[in-house]
Amino acid sequence: MDKFIVHKGLVAPMDRENVDTDAIIPKQFLKSIRKTGFGQNLFDEWRYLDHGEPGQDPASRKPNPDFVLNQPRYKGASILLARRNFGCGSSREHAPWALQQYGFRAIIAPSFADIFFNNCFKNGVLPIVLPEAQVAKLFDECYAFPGYELTVDLDRQVVTRAGGADPLPFEVQGFRKYCLMNGFDDIGLTLRQSDKIKAYESERLAKKPWLAHTL
Repeated sequence: MDKFIVHKGLVAPMDRENVDTDAIIPKQFLKSIRKTGFGQNLFDEWRYLDHGEPGQDPASRKPNPDFVLNQPRYKGASILLARRNFGCGSSREHAPWALQQYGFRAIIAPSFADIFFNNCFKNGVLPIVLPEAQVAKLFDECYAFPGYELTVDLDRQVVTRAGGADPLPFEVQGFRKYCLMNGFDDIGLTLRQSDKIKAYESERLAKKPWLAHTL
């Protein structure tokens, strides 16, 4: 998992409340047994005018010109601005996979669904909760200024706007912050103990050598 310390990026506004995980990554794309390739189908039913299925070439699809991520001014956005209750619905971990693989590193909203919120941290995406009034102001600024960027400083726990405006502080649980700043997902955390794991396995095998044999 990539480390997250400071990230500066273009902002895209997702101006809808209660965006659920089926909208983030529709159910037909959950058939894959791999953890990769979901970014091209992020918000698939909103991004395209035709119905999408796994394995389709995006170049052959009909994009929806009215959808925010298809607008040239938001091309390459890596910070998503959202409304309340983002990520509600089913608990599919594919939703943060799709967001991360599309290129988003942070999501700013007044509130998130709990399971989606937790899954983001495990997949290198930083969900930031800010007061609704602050989020509304960010939406206004994003619409008003093409090329609108924000800087997210996880170490200082602030979101900074261009032009020297006052930083916006946010809260993050200490252990989650530690994992993101060091690039540790659940597997990475376990592998920190690889020497102890190997020592335990060697000791166990020495005491119970029959465990090495299989039928």
